[in-house]
Amino acid sequence: MALPDSVTTCLSQPVHYVICKLGFEKKDTYDINNILSGNGEVRWQAVTEHVCYLESDQSVDYIKSILSLGPICESVNLYFKSLTKEQFVIQYVSWFQWTNCTEVFLEVFDVLQCTQATEVALGLMKLTSCLERALGDVYLLKGNDCPFLLRDLLASEQLADVFGQAVMNVLRVFIGSPHGLNLRNVLWHGFASPQEIPAKYCAMLLFLTAGLGQLLQTYLLQTKGVLVHRPYVIFISLEELDAFPDLNNEILTIAEELVKLSGFVLKMMLPFWIAALTAFKQSRYADSVILLLPQLEVGLRLLFTTTNKCPNRLLTAESSALYTTFDEILAKYLDNEEVNQLPVVLEEPAMASISKDFLWDFLNHQEGPRIRDRLSHGEINLETFPREVANQIVGFAITILCRFSDEDMFSLKEHMVIKPLMNCASRYRSRFHPISRLKKQVLECMKSIHLWPELPTVPEEEVRKIKELEGNAEANNLISMISEIICQLQHYVAQNCSNSDDLVNSVLTERLLVELCDTYICTLYSPRPVLEVVVVLRKISVQCHQVSQQVIAGAKLRYRQWLNKTLRSRQRHNYRRMLNSIKFMSPVLQLILLLITLELVSVHSVCKKNPFDYQQYLKFLKSVLQYTENLVTYTSPEKNKWDETVDLTKKTLIKIRKNNDRKLMLMHLA
Repeated sequence: MALPDSVTTCLSQPVHYVICKLGFEKKDTYDINNILSGNGEVRWQAVTEHVCYLESDQSVDYIKSILSLGPICESVNLYFKSLTKEQFVIQYVSWFQWTNCTEVFLEVFDVLQCTQATEVALGLMKLTSCLERALGDVYLLKGNDCPFLLRDLLASEQLADVFGQAVMNVLRVFIGSPHGLNLRNVLWHGFASPQEIPAKYCAMLLFLTAGLGQLLQTYLLQTKGVLVHRPYVIFISLEELDAFPDLNNEILTIAEELVKLSGFVLKMMLPFWIAALTAFKQSRYADSVILLLPQLEVGLRLLFTTTNKCPNRLLTAESSALYTTFDEILAKYLDNEEVNQLPVVLEEPAMASISKDFLWDFLNHQEGPRIRDRLSHGEINLETFPREVANQIVGFAITILCRFSDEDMFSLKEHMVIKPLMNCASRYRSRFHPISRLKKQVLECMKSIHLWPELPTVPEEEVRKIKELEGNAEANNLISMISEIICQLQHYVAQNCSNSDDLVNSVLTERLLVELCDTYICTLYSPRPVLEVVVVLRKISVQCHQVSQQVIAGAKLRYRQWLNKTLRSRQRHNYRRMLNSIKFMSPVLQLILLLITLELVSVHSVCKKNPFDYQQYLKFLKSVLQYTENLVTYTSPEKNKWDETVDLTKKTLIKIRKNNDRKLMLMHLA
């Protein structure tokens, strides 16, 4: 589809005026010594007196404040330009240590010396991210749950108690309030181009951060408090994020050509794209992703506004309206309840490589990396940002550039190093949706249960020493019930039960579960009933895995004690009962995993039934959950109630059989 190429700004006229012009209207030259003492400390009173307030309710008058603070920002910018790096470090480095990101603030000073617009914008994004994280640490000196949104954090009583309300009002003029300059949001959401962010505002925030460090130092001395920094988020299991092959210089060189020609890139944003690719080449992976994420958002916003015929939503909103951000771009419905057409466009065969699942996985799903949130809120150590993560974001961006390129760029799009990227994108399936996580849980649990046959065990004659021989009979009866249930399920698992004498071992296999879990399930916009069912299924899976781990640990421990002859008479008896119970418990757990997987595959159709059927179905699943929870209790080292597991299992198998009978009956009626 054709995208408009006439866009010259993503800032609405009022917002453009506030950011690019308002702070320049007063031409006064401000003496830096008015706000700076001889030893470099900020004279806060001289700064705060430039914040203006409305007569009506004494709230901040942001327009007049920006106008009044404009000359001060210019004076601070010129002051920093007059310093050498050595002078700046000697005078200010100690006052940035409270941020736990001193190096980032020193980098921002370097950027201000060259005033390259793209680097200034990048520096400002990193500065606001680190500043927000540090302010959150300060908040926790006096509060418990740190606010997620910057505007709520800056408006909190806790920070006002530490720094003073007047100081916090100065900060809110620059960041955190949609009524002010709102520099953090317009940059992180991709509304501002490099040329639209005045360097003097970056300089002022650098200056204010040092001033906050001075105030905090005084506060901590007075209160004898200690500022504790929250640990950074660390990406684990990086292999789960591996969607695209490693990007080499040849791919990146082609990407640089695509950026210049792709309709997905707004021309005034081109410097951000070039800088992002350059940063990746230079192994500055956090910088690369910080630069790219807002550009993906603005590009998708352009596509969103074009497909939904709402061009006005491309611009940054006023304080009285909502921004069009990733959340709305990826939503099922627009704010007027009409269907969002963007997902429809992305499902067209020509757009097959552009995966909504990828965006949801990397940006939104709670169990995913949530890269944009964590970067923009300062939760990630920028110095150790992993190449593996950056590789995925850049790889995904390249596939979008390709799909929104002209047909005369066919040679680039079909290049031998680009096609593997496109193929990976077209095959991508969600990895962090609750349904995907459930599949992973099931397979991990099955692997755990399959370790049971390898557990060390005493000779079989020892197990037969159980006085109550009916224990063996009960175990055999339970296995027979499991076989009956498997026969009920043959319609779903495509297995011929009549051809096997050992249904448990021939049907309840890891291979079958892998095949079932590989069945494609649409995860996008899963209805609430589906997610409610998945929540219960995941809890069941967790309990099954816990039982398996307890059995493995218990069996190993008791075997060592048996070898060392340290088991008392009662413990030996209990150990034999455990070994007897394992005979039926393994197939029971495997049966439950099979049921979970089958329910998962059919969950969408189940939840489309009438509410009564759905609620009855959910009630059944919760009864299975209760069984697995009890099983965890009985098999724990504290309880060791193996006899009780027999009766408990029998009752649950009866419920499962009845539920299957009911489902088969409904199927025949249908």
